[in-house]
Parts: sequence; structure tokens; C-alpha cells
Amino acid sequence: MAGGFRADGPLCLILLDYGESVEAVDAQMPHHVAWLEKGFAEGVFLVAGRQNPRTGGVIVARGQKAEAEALAATDPFVTGGVATARVIQFNASFAAPEIAALLA
Repeated sequence: MAGGFRADGPLCLILLDYGESVEAVDAQMPHHVAWLEKGFAEGVFLVAGRQNPRTGGVIVARGQKAEAEALAATDPFVTGGVATARVIQFNASFAAPEIAALLA
């Protein structure tokens, strides 16, 4: 059973922090959502959502830090100046079987 939770692969957390009002963020939201949808369609993004409280967002992305940083720099929230992005790379060692299958 424990073997079913093993995973391997570089992943990154992209942490978005809003630097402007929620209204300014919402004005960029359609462009940000289109960017997210493209990332999911390309298989780069695994999970995305808002922080709670709503001070930014979190994205789990496949790949190395340099790749994730380059991608995060193209986020309309970042290019539009309403958020900054910080990338943390980690190596997945354990994951739920459904997620481990995505990393295989």
C-alpha cells in the first residue's frame, strides 16, 4: 500500500501575491483565467486556486524552477502589475495515487 503513494518529479508552487486592490485584480481576471486554461491544456498546471483570505493565488506546476519562473512572468496578473509571483521548486516524494499517476 505504501508504494502507491510514492511519486517522483520536479514540481513548483507559483505563489501570487496581489499588490493592488481586488477590483484591479478582477479587471485582469478574464486574461488570467485564459492564461490558466492554456497552462492546464498544455499539461503544465496541475492545480490552481485563490488564497484564503483572498490576497493572491497558488498554482502547482510541473517542471523546474527556471521554467516556472519564466511562465509566471507571462501571467497577466504579473504583466498587468496587479500581482507578483514567487516560485518554490520541490521534488514530489509522496502523492495520492491519482496525483502520482499524473507525475509518472
